[in-house]
Amino acid sequence: MEVRPWTYEEFPEFTAVPEGARVIETTGDETGVNYFHDVEYARIGDTTLHLQILIPACRNSGFVPFAEKQPFSLPCYVFVQGSAWMPQYVYANVTQLAKLALRGYICAIVEYRHSGIASFPAQAKDARNAVRFLRQNAVKFGIDPTRMILSGDSSGGHTAMWGGLIHDDDTPDSLFPGVSAEVCGIVDYYGSTSVIAPDSNPGTVNHCLPDSPEGLVMGRRNLLEHPELARQLSVECNIDESTQLAPVLIFHGTKDRVVNCEGSAILYRRLKETGHPADFYLVKGADHGGPEFWTDQVLDIVDRFCRDCFSRA
Repeated sequence: MEVRPWTYEEFPEFTAVPEGARVIETTGDETGVNYFHDVEYARIGDTTLHLQILIPACRNSGFVPFAEKQPFSLPCYVFVQGSAWMPQYVYANVTQLAKLALRGYICAIVEYRHSGIASFPAQAKDARNAVRFLRQNAVKFGIDPTRMILSGDSSGGHTAMWGGLIHDDDTPDSLFPGVSAEVCGIVDYYGSTSVIAPDSNPGTVNHCLPDSPEGLVMGRRNLLEHPELARQLSVECNIDESTQLAPVLIFHGTKDRVVNCEGSAILYRRLKETGHPADFYLVKGADHGGPEFWTDQVLDIVDRFCRDCFSRA
């Protein structure tokens, strides 16, 4: 055999099958997931922010690692990892999101500035800049920039909702001038979207005090003494009929001990009464996260929601 740079099409297939060996047939559409970790997307002051990027690929897709251009254009699912707005363990859902990547989505997990270094709404602004970075680098990662979803769990769900509520493309908050941060839909997994009720976080005994998660993200403020700040943080208090917002899909466990399921119910009711497209699924018996949120049934719902959003856009 000649030694030279072969193309896949030109390379001769091995056919001298030894006696007793077996051949496994393939189609070239068998899909795996390529993981690119800690991809820098922004530097804000002394803080560097990263993305975890999962790219599905198969032999027929022509994927080339670290290429400047990919030969495909897939929808992108941007996921904000929850952390009570504190430092994130951004790798927590890599394997779960790989299940969605296997369905043909490029998945990117967002690191935001945590409450120890930046107050709300910095986290939502970071999520929007992550969307901009991915859209600007769409060709490099194989992303279809017209098909993007913003999602997140817990405080990440809150961040995803606010990422859809803030519209700051033409302000200094945009690190990528001229690149839109708008998305086709929002998926909120058990988001800490409301802090108004005293039992909105059933396991947080210092609820709304300066050292609570919600107090810290509002600049170490006592939200009980400043109810206007609690309303500012709570998503449902900032939605009316004129609000520009993509369709929303909500999941919440009925036994969530960290974020009261009623908070998602309040958000859902507000979305419906103000005329915004929204779907709400209660995951029976589920606590604050867990494998119940990544079953085939749930992934089917997410996939269908995303494709419906893309068709509307």
